[in-house]
Amino acid sequence: MSAPGNQLSAHGLDLRYGDRLIVGGLDLVLPGGAVTAVVGPNACGKSTLLRGLTRLLAPAAGTVMLDGSDIHRMSARALALRMGLLPQQPVTPDAITVEALVRLGRYPHQKLLSPWSAADQRAVDEALERTGTTALRDQPVDRLSGGQRQRAWIALALAQDTDLLLLDEPTTFLDLRHQLDVLDLVAELHAEAGRTVVMVLHDLGQAARYADHLVVLKAGRLAAAGAPADVLDAELVRSVFDVDCRVIPDPETGTPLVIPKATTKRTANASG
Repeated sequence: MSAPGNQLSAHGLDLRYGDRLIVGGLDLVLPGGAVTAVVGPNACGKSTLLRGLTRLLAPAAGTVMLDGSDIHRMSARALALRMGLLPQQPVTPDAITVEALVRLGRYPHQKLLSPWSAADQRAVDEALERTGTTALRDQPVDRLSGGQRQRAWIALALAQDTDLLLLDEPTTFLDLRHQLDVLDLVAELHAEAGRTVVMVLHDLGQAARYADHLVVLKAGRLAAAGAPADVLDAELVRSVFDVDCRVIPDPETGTPLVIPKATTKRTANASG
């Protein structure tokens, strides 16, 4: 089980690419021991925020704290032992096998001149098993399907064995079945291992179904944050996404489900 804490927070956070401000003046607390989904329109700063929260992008102003400690004052190894990251569209090393990729997750645990240990191998084997990739361990990653490749990268993050896991659009380019497979795996990791998870998602229904906490961004600012049932309503969707909709209980889970209102054009196309 994860240790108490694993609370990630941003205080007065500005994130820039050159002169362009992407995220501005953000104050945000992501609860420990929960699954948080970050949602918002395209180009609103979701992935940039995740890069800032993981120290891949230095803040132009403000701080990012992990359990009250500034992550920019932590050593790279200390942070890697606390926080695992699956970036958006990760670059796979040429001709690397699934097992070799997953073994990279053990790098933060290695010490100078220390051999590969039985504990390292157990962590790799367990990560492969949990992600359903054991049978693929000798396969080149670049020959896998999109869903298989995504699971291999999640296995790498699991082998890193951190209590805090951040996933940037883990369902991108996956069909519906593989999207649900990945999200079910995330839910299992949280429920069984107690991991704190922060993930960027596009689908509001999936975010509401799988997350305990929702963060909604608009133009680099915080539009709303809280339990999905408390923050996701028709007014929010209209103001943030510019979509008229109804928000009803999901018949399977009771979580909020966004139903866009039909326009005359859509109705005519459907009937044709």
